[in-house]
Amino acid sequence: MTTTLPTGPLSGLTVIDMATIFAGPSACRHLGDFGADVIKVERPEGGDGARHLGECDGDDSFYWRIAGRNKRPIELDLKSDAGREVLLRLVARADVLVENFRPGALERLGLDPETVLLEANPGLVILRVTGYGQTGPYACRAGFGTMAEAMSTLAHTTGQPDGPPTLPPIALADEATGMRGAFAVLAALRHRDRTGEGQVVDCCLLDSGFTMVEIPLSYYLATGKEGGEGGRPPYKCKDGYVVISASGRAMATRLIQIATGDESANVAGWTSRAGLDDPRKVAVSKWCEENTVDHVVSTLLKAEIPVAPVKTIPQAAEDPHLWEREMLVKMPDALAGEIHVPGATIKMSKTPGRVGHVPTPGEHTDEVLSSLLGYDQTTLRELREAKVIG
Repeated sequence: MTTTLPTGPLSGLTVIDMATIFAGPSACRHLGDFGADVIKVERPEGGDGARHLGECDGDDSFYWRIAGRNKRPIELDLKSDAGREVLLRLVARADVLVENFRPGALERLGLDPETVLLEANPGLVILRVTGYGQTGPYACRAGFGTMAEAMSTLAHTTGQPDGPPTLPPIALADEATGMRGAFAVLAALRHRDRTGEGQVVDCCLLDSGFTMVEIPLSYYLATGKEGGEGGRPPYKCKDGYVVISASGRAMATRLIQIATGDESANVAGWTSRAGLDDPRKVAVSKWCEENTVDHVVSTLLKAEIPVAPVKTIPQAAEDPHLWEREMLVKMPDALAGEIHVPGATIKMSKTPGRVGHVPTPGEHTDEVLSSLLGYDQTTLRELREAKVIG
Protein backbone atom coordinates (compact mmCIF):
# COMPACT_ATOMS: atom_id res chain seq x y z
CA MET A 1 0.00 0.00 0.00
CA THR A 2 1.39 3.40 -0.97
CA THR A 3 1.28 6.13 1.65
CA THR A 4 -0.21 9.50 0.82
CA LEU A 5 2.58 11.99 1.48
CA PRO A 6 1.79 14.75 3.99
CA THR A 7 0.66 18.18 2.92
CA GLY A 8 1.52 21.50 4.50
CA PRO A 9 3.97 24.39 4.18
CA LEU A 10 6.94 21.98 4.21
CA SER A 11 5.50 19.49 1.72
CA GLY A 12 8.05 18.53 -0.91
CA LEU A 13 10.82 18.63 1.70
CA THR A 14 12.57 15.28 2.26
CA VAL A 15 14.20 14.70 5.65
CA ILE A 16 16.35 11.68 6.55
CA ASP A 17 16.05 11.05 10.29
CA MET A 18 19.01 8.99 11.57
CA ALA A 19 18.67 10.23 15.17
CA THR A 20 17.26 8.67 18.30
CA ILE A 21 16.36 9.68 21.88
CA PHE A 22 15.12 12.52 21.82
CA ALA A 23 16.18 15.93 20.51
CA GLY A 24 16.99 14.91 16.93
CA PRO A 25 13.78 12.91 16.41
CA SER A 26 11.87 15.79 18.03
CA ALA A 27 13.23 18.23 15.43
CA CYS A 28 12.16 15.84 12.67
CA ARG A 29 8.74 15.39 14.25
CA HIS A 30 8.13 19.14 14.18
CA LEU A 31 9.14 19.28 10.52
CA GLY A 32 6.89 16.31 9.77
CA ASP A 33 3.94 17.93 11.52
CA PHE A 34 4.03 20.64 8.85
CA GLY A 35 4.36 18.46 5.80
CA ALA A 36 7.98 17.32 5.46
CA ASP A 37 8.43 13.73 4.25
CA VAL A 38 10.50 12.29 7.11
CA ILE A 39 12.25 9.03 6.27
CA LYS A 40 13.20 7.38 9.55
CA VAL A 41 16.28 5.15 9.27
CA GLU A 42 16.19 2.30 11.79
CA ARG A 43 18.43 -0.69 12.31
CA PRO A 44 17.18 -4.02 10.93
CA GLU A 45 15.46 -6.52 13.20
CA GLY A 46 13.58 -4.51 15.78
CA GLY A 47 13.94 -0.97 14.57
CA ASP A 48 14.85 2.01 16.70
CA GLY A 49 15.51 1.16 20.36
CA ALA A 50 13.38 4.15 21.29
CA ARG A 51 10.32 2.09 20.37
CA HIS A 52 10.76 0.27 23.68
CA LEU A 53 12.10 3.12 25.83
CA GLY A 54 10.34 3.77 29.12
CA GLU A 55 6.68 3.06 29.70
CA CYS A 56 4.97 0.90 27.08
CA ASP A 57 1.37 0.11 26.28
CA GLY A 58 1.40 -2.89 23.97
CA ASP A 59 4.31 -3.07 21.53
CA ASP A 60 5.32 0.62 21.34
CA SER A 61 6.49 3.03 24.04
CA PHE A 62 4.64 6.26 24.73
CA TYR A 63 7.85 8.04 23.79
CA TRP A 64 7.82 6.47 20.32
CA ARG A 65 4.20 7.41 19.72
CA ILE A 66 5.27 11.04 19.86
CA ALA A 67 8.76 10.89 18.36
CA GLY A 68 7.85 8.45 15.58
CA ARG A 69 4.69 10.02 14.22
CA ASN A 70 4.46 11.44 10.71
CA LYS A 71 7.50 9.40 9.63
CA ARG A 72 8.16 6.70 7.03
CA PRO A 73 10.52 4.18 8.67
CA ILE A 74 12.95 2.03 6.73
CA GLU A 75 15.27 -0.59 8.22
CA LEU A 76 18.82 -0.20 6.93
CA ASP A 77 22.17 -1.63 8.06
CA LEU A 78 24.55 1.33 7.93
CA LYS A 79 27.52 -0.83 8.95
CA SER A 80 27.45 -2.57 5.59
CA ASP A 81 28.79 -1.15 2.33
CA ALA A 82 25.49 -1.90 0.61
CA GLY A 83 23.55 -0.13 3.37
CA ARG A 84 25.69 2.99 3.10
CA GLU A 85 25.24 2.94 -0.67
CA VAL A 86 21.48 2.95 -0.21
CA LEU A 87 21.75 5.82 2.26
CA LEU A 88 23.90 7.89 -0.10
CA ARG A 89 21.38 7.40 -2.88
CA LEU A 90 18.71 8.70 -0.51
CA VAL A 91 20.96 11.61 0.49
CA ALA A 92 21.21 12.62 -3.15
CA ARG A 93 17.41 12.99 -3.21
CA ALA A 94 17.01 14.60 0.23
CA ASP A 95 16.99 18.15 1.56
CA VAL A 96 17.90 17.47 5.18
CA LEU A 97 19.73 14.79 7.18
CA VAL A 98 19.50 14.68 10.98
CA GLU A 99 21.85 12.59 13.15
CA ASN A 100 22.84 12.51 16.82
CA PHE A 101 25.90 10.28 16.99
CA ARG A 102 28.83 11.37 19.12
CA PRO A 103 31.28 13.58 17.22
CA GLY A 104 33.37 11.40 14.90
CA ALA A 105 30.93 8.47 14.75
CA LEU A 106 29.42 9.51 11.43
CA GLU A 107 32.91 9.88 10.00
CA ARG A 108 33.89 6.41 11.20
CA LEU A 109 30.93 5.02 9.29
CA GLY A 110 32.43 6.52 6.13
CA LEU A 111 29.79 9.25 6.04
CA ASP A 112 31.86 12.36 6.69
CA PRO A 113 29.56 15.37 6.21
CA GLU A 114 31.97 17.59 4.32
CA THR A 115 33.72 15.03 2.08
CA VAL A 116 30.97 12.43 1.55
CA LEU A 117 27.46 13.70 2.31
CA LEU A 118 27.83 17.22 0.90
CA GLU A 119 29.73 15.82 -2.05
CA ALA A 120 26.78 13.52 -2.78
CA ASN A 121 24.38 16.45 -2.40
CA PRO A 122 25.89 19.97 -2.23
CA GLY A 123 22.51 21.41 -1.20
CA LEU A 124 22.03 19.09 1.78
CA VAL A 125 21.41 20.57 5.24
CA ILE A 126 22.96 18.31 7.91
CA LEU A 127 21.71 18.80 11.47
CA ARG A 128 24.14 17.28 13.98
CA VAL A 129 22.64 17.02 17.47
CA THR A 130 24.90 16.13 20.42
CA GLY A 131 25.16 16.63 24.16
CA TYR A 132 27.98 19.18 24.09
CA GLY A 133 28.54 20.19 20.46
CA GLN A 134 31.04 19.28 17.76
CA THR A 135 33.77 21.45 19.34
CA GLY A 136 35.01 22.29 22.82
CA PRO A 137 36.60 20.34 25.70
CA TYR A 138 33.45 18.27 26.34
CA ALA A 139 32.64 17.47 22.71
CA CYS A 140 33.38 13.74 22.89
CA ARG A 141 31.53 13.10 26.13
CA ALA A 142 28.33 11.10 26.09
CA GLY A 143 25.54 13.49 26.94
CA PHE A 144 21.82 13.42 27.61
CA GLY A 145 19.36 16.09 28.62
CA THR A 146 19.94 15.58 32.34
CA MET A 147 23.65 16.39 31.97
CA ALA A 148 22.83 19.54 29.99
CA GLU A 149 20.29 20.66 32.57
CA ALA A 150 22.90 20.20 35.31
CA MET A 151 25.87 21.83 33.56
CA SER A 152 23.90 24.77 32.16
CA THR A 153 22.90 25.79 35.75
CA LEU A 154 19.26 25.08 34.92
CA ALA A 155 19.06 22.59 37.82
CA HIS A 156 20.80 25.02 40.17
CA THR A 157 18.45 27.89 39.38
CA THR A 158 15.28 25.76 39.55
CA GLY A 159 13.35 24.99 42.71
CA GLN A 160 13.26 26.59 46.16
CA PRO A 161 16.15 28.95 47.08
CA ASP A 162 16.98 26.92 50.20
CA GLY A 163 16.53 23.51 48.59
CA PRO A 164 18.74 21.21 46.52
CA PRO A 165 19.17 21.54 42.73
CA THR A 166 16.04 20.41 40.93
CA LEU A 167 16.14 18.44 37.69
CA PRO A 168 12.97 18.41 35.59
CA PRO A 169 11.31 14.98 35.34
CA ILE A 170 10.74 15.61 31.64
CA ALA A 171 12.94 15.87 28.54
CA LEU A 172 13.21 19.65 28.84
CA ALA A 173 16.64 20.20 27.26
CA ASP A 174 15.86 17.66 24.54
CA GLU A 175 12.59 19.27 23.52
CA ALA A 176 14.13 22.75 23.61
CA THR A 177 16.95 21.48 21.38
CA GLY A 178 14.45 19.82 19.04
CA MET A 179 12.62 23.10 18.51
CA ARG A 180 15.88 24.99 18.00
CA GLY A 181 17.10 22.28 15.64
CA ALA A 182 13.95 22.56 13.51
CA PHE A 183 14.37 26.36 13.41
CA ALA A 184 18.04 25.99 12.43
CA VAL A 185 17.13 23.60 9.59
CA LEU A 186 14.62 26.09 8.18
CA ALA A 187 17.17 28.92 8.43
CA ALA A 188 19.77 26.79 6.61
CA LEU A 189 17.22 25.87 3.94
CA ARG A 190 16.48 29.55 3.41
CA HIS A 191 20.18 30.06 2.70
CA ARG A 192 20.25 26.96 0.48
CA ASP A 193 17.30 28.21 -1.56
CA ARG A 194 19.08 31.52 -2.16
CA THR A 195 22.57 30.18 -2.89
CA GLY A 196 22.31 26.44 -3.58
CA GLU A 197 24.69 25.79 -0.67
CA GLY A 198 24.02 23.17 1.94
CA GLN A 199 25.80 23.25 5.29
CA VAL A 200 26.40 21.51 8.60
CA VAL A 201 24.37 22.71 11.60
CA ASP A 202 25.88 22.10 15.06
CA CYS A 203 23.12 21.99 17.70
CA CYS A 204 23.59 20.66 21.23
CA LEU A 205 21.73 20.11 24.46
CA LEU A 206 24.10 22.15 26.63
CA ASP A 207 23.74 25.25 24.44
CA SER A 208 19.96 24.96 24.63
CA GLY A 209 20.18 24.70 28.41
CA PHE A 210 22.24 27.88 28.61
CA THR A 211 19.73 29.84 26.54
CA MET A 212 17.11 29.12 29.20
CA VAL A 213 19.21 30.73 31.97
CA GLU A 214 20.72 33.57 29.97
CA ILE A 215 19.47 36.39 32.26
CA PRO A 216 21.17 35.11 35.47
CA LEU A 217 24.36 34.38 33.51
CA SER A 218 24.43 37.82 31.91
CA TYR A 219 23.71 39.44 35.28
CA TYR A 220 26.61 37.57 36.89
CA LEU A 221 29.07 38.46 34.14
CA ALA A 222 28.07 42.12 34.42
CA THR A 223 28.06 42.40 38.23
CA GLY A 224 29.96 39.43 39.64
CA LYS A 225 26.87 38.57 41.70
CA GLU A 226 24.37 35.76 41.49
CA GLY A 227 20.85 36.92 40.82
CA GLY A 228 19.27 38.79 37.95
CA GLU A 229 16.01 36.84 38.12
CA GLY A 230 14.65 35.63 41.41
CA GLY A 231 13.04 32.32 42.18
CA ARG A 232 9.35 31.85 41.61
CA PRO A 233 8.00 29.45 44.23
CA PRO A 234 4.28 28.71 44.08
CA TYR A 235 1.81 29.70 46.79
CA LYS A 236 0.15 26.92 48.80
CA CYS A 237 -3.65 26.95 49.01
CA LYS A 238 -6.07 24.74 50.95
CA ASP A 239 -6.30 22.21 48.12
CA GLY A 240 -3.28 22.82 45.89
CA TYR A 241 -0.94 25.51 44.63
CA VAL A 242 -1.08 28.64 42.48
CA VAL A 243 1.48 30.87 40.83
CA ILE A 244 1.05 34.65 40.82
CA SER A 245 2.91 37.20 38.70
CA ALA A 246 2.02 40.67 39.94
CA SER A 247 5.05 42.15 38.22
CA GLY A 248 3.97 45.80 37.97
CA ARG A 249 3.40 48.30 40.79
CA ALA A 250 -0.34 48.57 40.11
CA MET A 251 -0.77 44.79 40.10
CA ALA A 252 1.30 44.43 43.26
CA THR A 253 -0.84 47.08 44.96
CA ARG A 254 -4.06 45.27 44.12
CA LEU A 255 -2.59 41.93 45.24
CA ILE A 256 -1.48 43.26 48.66
CA GLN A 257 -4.78 45.01 49.20
CA ILE A 258 -6.70 41.80 48.45
CA ALA A 259 -4.44 39.71 50.68
CA THR A 260 -4.46 42.10 53.64
CA GLY A 261 -7.89 43.69 53.25
CA ASP A 262 -6.13 47.05 53.63
CA GLU A 263 -6.90 49.37 50.73
CA SER A 264 -4.09 51.73 51.83
CA ALA A 265 -1.38 49.06 51.91
CA ASN A 266 2.04 50.40 50.91
CA VAL A 267 3.81 48.46 48.14
CA ALA A 268 6.76 50.78 47.52
CA GLY A 269 9.79 48.77 46.52
CA TRP A 270 7.92 45.46 46.49
CA THR A 271 7.28 43.01 43.68
CA SER A 272 5.84 39.49 43.66
CA ARG A 273 9.44 38.25 43.49
CA ALA A 274 10.39 39.77 46.83
CA GLY A 275 12.16 37.63 49.38
CA LEU A 276 10.17 34.93 51.14
CA ASP A 277 10.52 36.78 54.48
CA ASP A 278 9.10 40.06 53.17
CA PRO A 279 6.01 40.77 55.36
CA ARG A 280 3.86 41.51 52.32
CA LYS A 281 4.92 38.24 50.73
CA VAL A 282 4.02 36.53 53.99
CA ALA A 283 0.59 38.17 53.85
CA VAL A 284 -0.03 36.87 50.34
CA SER A 285 1.09 33.39 51.39
CA LYS A 286 -1.24 33.44 54.42
CA TRP A 287 -4.22 34.59 52.34
CA CYS A 288 -3.63 31.81 49.80
CA GLU A 289 -3.32 29.17 52.55
CA GLU A 290 -6.70 30.22 53.93
CA ASN A 291 -8.47 29.83 50.59
CA THR A 292 -9.01 27.24 47.87
CA VAL A 293 -7.29 27.29 44.51
CA ASP A 294 -10.55 28.17 42.75
CA HIS A 295 -11.20 31.11 45.08
CA VAL A 296 -7.70 32.52 44.74
CA VAL A 297 -7.72 32.16 40.95
CA SER A 298 -11.19 33.64 40.45
CA THR A 299 -10.51 36.54 42.84
CA LEU A 300 -7.21 37.52 41.25
CA LEU A 301 -8.46 37.09 37.68
CA LYS A 302 -11.34 39.46 38.52
CA ALA A 303 -8.72 41.95 39.74
CA GLU A 304 -6.76 41.42 36.48
CA ILE A 305 -3.77 39.94 38.27
CA PRO A 306 -2.03 37.11 36.35
CA VAL A 307 -2.58 33.88 38.27
CA ALA A 308 -2.77 30.19 37.38
CA PRO A 309 -3.34 26.93 39.22
CA VAL A 310 -0.45 24.47 39.41
CA LYS A 311 -2.12 21.56 37.66
CA THR A 312 -1.46 17.87 38.09
CA ILE A 313 -1.17 15.55 35.09
CA PRO A 314 -4.78 14.29 35.50
CA GLN A 315 -6.07 17.86 35.75
CA ALA A 316 -4.20 18.94 32.63
CA ALA A 317 -5.44 15.87 30.75
CA GLU A 318 -9.03 17.02 31.36
CA ASP A 319 -8.41 20.71 30.61
CA PRO A 320 -10.95 21.79 27.92
CA HIS A 321 -8.59 24.54 26.74
CA LEU A 322 -5.99 22.00 25.61
CA TRP A 323 -8.62 19.91 23.83
CA GLU A 324 -10.19 22.88 22.06
CA ARG A 325 -6.78 24.00 20.82
CA GLU A 326 -6.03 20.41 19.77
CA MET A 327 -2.95 20.18 21.92
CA LEU A 328 -4.38 16.80 22.93
CA VAL A 329 -5.88 14.67 20.19
CA LYS A 330 -7.16 11.14 19.79
CA MET A 331 -6.20 9.07 16.76
CA PRO A 332 -6.28 5.46 15.51
CA ASP A 333 -3.19 3.29 15.98
CA ALA A 334 -2.17 0.08 14.22
CA LEU A 335 -1.08 -1.63 17.44
CA ALA A 336 -3.10 -0.07 20.27
CA GLY A 337 -6.30 0.61 18.33
CA GLU A 338 -6.58 4.18 19.60
CA ILE A 339 -4.11 6.50 21.31
CA HIS A 340 -3.90 10.03 22.68
CA VAL A 341 -1.03 12.22 21.46
CA PRO A 342 -0.08 15.91 21.58
CA GLY A 343 -1.14 17.97 18.60
CA ALA A 344 0.92 20.35 16.47
CA THR A 345 2.51 22.97 18.71
CA ILE A 346 2.21 25.90 16.30
CA LYS A 347 -1.18 27.05 15.01
CA MET A 348 -1.17 28.46 11.47
CA SER A 349 -4.24 29.97 9.81
CA LYS A 350 -3.51 28.96 6.20
CA THR A 351 -1.31 25.88 6.54
CA PRO A 352 -2.12 24.09 9.81
CA GLY A 353 -0.01 21.20 11.00
CA ARG A 354 -1.24 17.64 11.10
CA VAL A 355 -0.69 14.59 13.29
CA GLY A 356 0.10 11.50 11.26
CA HIS A 357 -0.04 7.86 12.29
CA VAL A 358 2.65 6.07 14.30
CA PRO A 359 4.45 3.63 11.96
CA THR A 360 5.56 0.08 12.68
CA PRO A 361 9.23 -1.02 12.24
CA GLY A 362 10.32 -0.94 8.60
CA GLU A 363 6.76 -0.23 7.47
CA HIS A 364 7.86 1.91 4.53
CA THR A 365 11.16 0.28 3.52
CA ASP A 366 9.94 -1.11 0.20
CA GLU A 367 7.80 1.94 -0.54
CA VAL A 368 10.62 4.46 0.02
CA LEU A 369 13.30 2.53 -1.85
CA SER A 370 11.05 1.77 -4.81
CA SER A 371 9.42 5.21 -5.12
CA LEU A 372 12.52 7.35 -4.47
CA LEU A 373 15.31 5.12 -5.76
CA GLY A 374 13.50 2.97 -8.31
CA TYR A 375 14.45 -0.38 -6.74
CA ASP A 376 12.47 -3.28 -8.19
CA GLN A 377 11.22 -6.29 -6.24
CA THR A 378 14.24 -8.39 -7.22
CA THR A 379 16.65 -5.82 -5.83
CA LEU A 380 14.63 -5.44 -2.65
CA ARG A 381 14.56 -9.19 -2.15
CA GLU A 382 18.34 -9.43 -2.63
CA LEU A 383 18.96 -6.63 -0.12
CA ARG A 384 16.64 -8.28 2.37
CA GLU A 385 18.31 -11.66 1.96
CA ALA A 386 21.68 -10.00 2.59
CA LYS A 387 20.16 -8.36 5.71
CA VAL A 388 20.97 -4.90 4.39
CA ILE A 389 17.31 -3.93 4.84
CA GLY A 390 14.76 -5.24 7.31
